[in-house]
Amino acid sequence: MASMRSIKRRKGSIQSTQQITKAMKLVSTVKLQRAKGRAEKSKSYFECMYATVKSVLAKSGNIEHPYLKSGSSKKKAVIVITSNRGLAGGYNSNVIKLITKGDFHKEDVVVYAIGSKGRDYLSRHGYQIGGDYSDVIEEPIYADAMRISDDLLKAFAEGEIGEIYLAYTAFKNTVSHIPTLLKLLPMDTDGIEDVDDDKALMNFEQDEEEALNMLIPKYITSLIYGGMVEAVASENGARMQAMDSATSNAEEMIEKLSLQYNRARQGSITQELTEIIAGAEAIS
Repeated sequence: MASMRSIKRRKGSIQSTQQITKAMKLVSTVKLQRAKGRAEKSKSYFECMYATVKSVLAKSGNIEHPYLKSGSSKKKAVIVITSNRGLAGGYNSNVIKLITKGDFHKEDVVVYAIGSKGRDYLSRHGYQIGGDYSDVIEEPIYADAMRISDDLLKAFAEGEIGEIYLAYTAFKNTVSHIPTLLKLLPMDTDGIEDVDDDKALMNFEQDEEEALNMLIPKYITSLIYGGMVEAVASENGARMQAMDSATSNAEEMIEKLSLQYNRARQGSITQELTEIIAGAEAIS
């Protein structure tokens, strides 16, 4: 059995850790409330933009546009949204698995990292890092998403990459976060329903290519921004759950150590009494 001193030292260490996990849980809870509000507000715009672009393409007939077909390059750009900090359970690893355990070939992937955890892991495992935007995940704004979108669309237009994907964690509610992989470009028109015969096709006042050149970048930017906002909410939700679980585990360990300490103390007292009685009998 461990000594009373070692049990007491370990118990004190766990109690100190428990205080840290409690504080981190509280901080994550406060951050979650703010991030959750932003995610819920942006989700409507995100979904409306997605539905609008799909509707436009459905009513536009067969359009020949660079954004609707794969580029000449076999490279696939993947925007990987993770966090800059750990202690969030499986939050980061679940997003990383979308790339490492998916249908991607390492040599064909170019990672555009938003979050140092995903960047560091994928870099160590031989993935090419095409861009690092880890700083923007701390407080994402629309301008950051626009800058990332511009860089990716430029690389797509110049033939450096042939496809663009977004890997992030979708926020469903406080306890449910879903690792999600979206294909951004080329836009997939296979799932778009055919236009009814009695409905007229959409006419563009501008040239249709010029209109899509204006619309699709905004669409891509809104998807990236929506992904970042939902990822921040999911990160704080995951960290809150992880710290709550850690605090509960620490409480259980403290109870077990308290029981061990009391048993060790009782054993020590019993041994001392036995020695005293034995000594008294020897004297008499």
